[in-house]
Amino acid sequence: MTFRLTYSTMFNPPPELHQRFDAALANVRNTLGKNHDHFIDGADVAASMRIDDTSPINTDWVLGKFPVAGQAEVDAAVAAARAALPGWRATPMKERNRILRRVGELIEERVYEISAAVALEVGKNRMEALGEVQETADFFYCYCDDFEKHQGFDHVLPDDPLPDFASHNRSIMKPYGVWAVIAPFNFPFALAGGPVAAALVTGNTVVVKGAPDTPWAVRLLAECLRDAGIPAGVFNYLADPEDSAGPLLVDHPGVNGITFTGSYDVGMQICRKSAEGAFPRPVIAEMGGKNACIVTANGDLDRAALGIMRSAFGLSGQKCSALSRVYVDESVADEFIARLKPVVDAIRIGDPTKPENYIGPVGNAEGYANYKTFVGQLSDGKTTVISGADVLADGELKKGYFCIPTVAEAPLDHPLWNKEMFVPIVMLARVPNKETAMALANDTQLGLTAGFYGDADETQWFFDNIEAGVTYANRPQGATTGAWPGYQPFGGWKGSGNTGKGIASFYYLAQYMREQSQTSVE
Repeated sequence: MTFRLTYSTMFNPPPELHQRFDAALANVRNTLGKNHDHFIDGADVAASMRIDDTSPINTDWVLGKFPVAGQAEVDAAVAAARAALPGWRATPMKERNRILRRVGELIEERVYEISAAVALEVGKNRMEALGEVQETADFFYCYCDDFEKHQGFDHVLPDDPLPDFASHNRSIMKPYGVWAVIAPFNFPFALAGGPVAAALVTGNTVVVKGAPDTPWAVRLLAECLRDAGIPAGVFNYLADPEDSAGPLLVDHPGVNGITFTGSYDVGMQICRKSAEGAFPRPVIAEMGGKNACIVTANGDLDRAALGIMRSAFGLSGQKCSALSRVYVDESVADEFIARLKPVVDAIRIGDPTKPENYIGPVGNAEGYANYKTFVGQLSDGKTTVISGADVLADGELKKGYFCIPTVAEAPLDHPLWNKEMFVPIVMLARVPNKETAMALANDTQLGLTAGFYGDADETQWFFDNIEAGVTYANRPQGATTGAWPGYQPFGGWKGSGNTGKGIASFYYLAQYMREQSQTSVE
């Protein structure tokens, strides 16, 4: 490979990238419709019933047939993980990391094939899919590096100042045990792979389940772990096309910790349940966002228009970091809208595996129905639709879930200002000054990402006052999106996250462990 994939590659992709993706896509298409299994205790586990996994691009495309995980499969996966725990926990850090770095290498070797599958299953464009899969390899590398830098979280402390005894002290972090990872549909590979890597690096064993709409991506992750030589039972994968395994994992007495990515309501249910038992279990929950961007009178309006378009409509607005609310100074609002509208109207929509299309469909029928409902709410006589507000259902597109990117200028009492929509709709309001914009941006129970366009003197003010975990100022690549391991830790404040610590941050791995203070007196 003459270049390395990162999210930055999206903005200047070399021709070789497209050639490799097209070749991989052709190969992957030849495999569609196959039967797939769970992966439990080092072996494939079939089931009597399988459900078709179809593409949101064209629901006639059957990507594969996947088994349903019920109580028996959940019990078997947790039992395998518990049995494998003592051996994996005792495996020296160097050997564990050797295996896990090999997982990263296999992901990179298969990046185009896996990305083609992710594009078909999620409805991502090729650049978004490639970025997600490469990011997952980087999670494995990053967490191995971090664990080594922290010396395995094993630290010798000063001896007690006792005159007649040698009292030796040590702080050591130890894994909790069996860790459940519940991944979402929008980043099925990365948001399964990242937590899996963190849990395994720190000595836990894992049971992972993907979203009902995206079992294939997580199965491909399982194959990378299997082929890297992960010991039997250390990693277990459950397909979950009926969305039945999540509650069973959350309630399972053999599960010691949980990482969940998804909605606020479900995340809070998991947090409450995990605190109600005989003792609290750790939960790492990333629960979405209602992300805002402020454009002041001094902002670069062309840069703001580009960054806002990319963050509001990349992946059809289905990122938890997607931009949902724009507050623009009234003195420049007309000029800003005049620059934003043509950028949005120029977005190409269609089969996202084709290089000319910037966005594809929303991920499922529920999102498609929600988009239609929300668009209906914009026809209230008080809201001005600047762009979009319709679906595409002509020709082959009628077999998918294609929604036109929508910009709506709405009064501040409109209900969609407070709704996490997860579709390509962004709301816009004029405000008298940046202070009003800040108050509105912070007036939400969520606080994941936020963006800002203003001058240099205003930027620090933005960072000082915004209530969000991931913040960007004057960024044309994306107003609120685009975090990458090693560059931007990713995690939310308030209802967007329950730990206050970001993915791939300095503090992330320690959440998968608990501290033991050891004192030995001679």
